[in-house]
Amino acid sequence: GAVPKGNATRENIELLGLQEGEVIFKCPKCISIKPVRAHHCSVCQRCIRKMDHHCPWVNNCVGENNQKFFVLFTLYIALLSVHGLLLGGYHFVTCVGSEWRQCSSVSPPATVVLLLFLIFESLLFAIFTAVMFFSQLSAIWNDETGIEQLKKEQGTWERKSRWRSVQAVFGRFSVSWLNPFTLPPLSARHQPYSYAV
Repeated sequence: GAVPKGNATRENIELLGLQEGEVIFKCPKCISIKPVRAHHCSVCQRCIRKMDHHCPWVNNCVGENNQKFFVLFTLYIALLSVHGLLLGGYHFVTCVGSEWRQCSSVSPPATVVLLLFLIFESLLFAIFTAVMFFSQLSAIWNDETGIEQLKKEQGTWERKSRWRSVQAVFGRFSVSWLNPFTLPPLSARHQPYSYAV
């Protein structure tokens, strides 16, 4: 959902064919025409449509065109962390039950330390990514980005129904919702100054 840098030229503004009294906003930092609900990212140095936040994990902004991928990323990391938690717990119980015979190629104290580290790390990642996953679902459900929630911005845009908000991110309901290799739908109201690069 990145807005092209430097597109706020006189020629581009004239190409928009604005009506008398119609207002557009220009970002003073990246000199671009700023679409509705776009915010400037100080890390990426550009405006992002429907920007939720800048994620250091993926070194990119989460916005209009990649929110589906971020939601699936957090979901799958949370599920893998729970899987690691269950495997670590099962291995620990099995080792205690067999009194550490044929349990591991390392000594029992080292195995305990490694298993406790795995369980702790899995629990930490599972909680963190599950919270991120549910906060993203809440933002999608309420048609409000994280920045809009933090700034307590009153919606000047036309709010979608909850189902339309979910479809705007994931597309029509199908198994492809869970597939990170399918593209999310393009914005229906594709404005000439807010194309993705």
